[in-house]
Amino acid sequence: MSSVERIGQRLKVPTAGEAYFTYIPQALPPVPALKMETIYSLLDQANIALGRLDGIANLLPDQELFLYMYIRKEAVLSSQIEGTQSSLSDLLMFESEKQPGVPAYDVIEVSNYVAAMEYGLKRLNEGFPLCLRLIKEIHTKLLSRGRGSMKQPGEFRRSQNWIGGTRPGNANFVPPPPEKLMDLLGDLEKFIHDEKQLPTLVKAALVHVQFETIHPFLDGNGRLGRLLITFILCAEGILAKPLLYLSLYFKANRQQYYDYLQLVRDTGDWEAWLAFFLEGVIQTAEQAVETAKKIIAVFDRDREKIKTLGRTMTSILLVHQYLEKHPITDIRKIEQNCELSFPTVARSIEQLETLDIVREITGKERQKVYVYTQYIDILNDNIGGF
Repeated sequence: MSSVERIGQRLKVPTAGEAYFTYIPQALPPVPALKMETIYSLLDQANIALGRLDGIANLLPDQELFLYMYIRKEAVLSSQIEGTQSSLSDLLMFESEKQPGVPAYDVIEVSNYVAAMEYGLKRLNEGFPLCLRLIKEIHTKLLSRGRGSMKQPGEFRRSQNWIGGTRPGNANFVPPPPEKLMDLLGDLEKFIHDEKQLPTLVKAALVHVQFETIHPFLDGNGRLGRLLITFILCAEGILAKPLLYLSLYFKANRQQYYDYLQLVRDTGDWEAWLAFFLEGVIQTAEQAVETAKKIIAVFDRDREKIKTLGRTMTSILLVHQYLEKHPITDIRKIEQNCELSFPTVARSIEQLETLDIVREITGKERQKVYVYTQYIDILNDNIGGF
């Protein structure tokens, strides 16, 4: 469908060289109003799927552990959309001060994403509103190190950017000029805080497109735009814990994702984007539930294996508990954190290897690194790793 009234303004920018057109979107919510009857069924399914996800989270023996690892999976996926090659295993190796198998700048970008996500969630939990100030603070974390650190972290751009092509004149899309940013961002902030209107999932979907269209930073817009989805769902109480991340869905349907963003700009067809978005929420929530179930099953099964070992099982269970949160580690780190002697940890790891719970991945005689194999395999599904 097409709604001419919803289409933004194309503003011609004359230059000494070739002229180009920037795009200035209409303020939210869309006018004419959304045809909600076209998405009610998907919206109901999405809310049910989110309810199941919240429910399974409550059954987890350690919600924070699952969240700790799931945030890292999202960080890898969202960064892969932007072209990094880092896997979850690379990130965990980096965090455990081991050498990852990708260029340092790739894994640093993913690590920055984790820091930005955790910072934003912490501020929201402290009662700070989701506002332009917080978005800038999160952006500072996102670009604190690595390739984006020279792209004005935490500052809205003061120059023209573009998507695709080598210059605005041959770009696929040219966002609004810098002098229009603050008015557009002010309208977006008002929409985020307006409590009178649309279902939260619909609001999150609209905000994501609007943010990507405004493209207010020189770098990191895609990653921050995806973070905003989860931040909105948590800020408005739709999710008790931040367990919904759409990057896997967007990555698997990358061209459709970009096409729907552009469709909104070209035709005003927000309903088509919403249907795509809500289908992603349904699929992603269901996948997260299955992931949680698999992890619970692996932990339970492995504890039962360990309990067959008799009097040595107490120390091995302690090591196993540490591995649940640090699935890539070494004997020294376990020794330091579990208050066990080096020989005790070494024997425990040897028995865990015998039970096929962990395996050594360096092949070295010294400075060996161990991986909780099946746990990592579950989390690495669809993103690559060991």
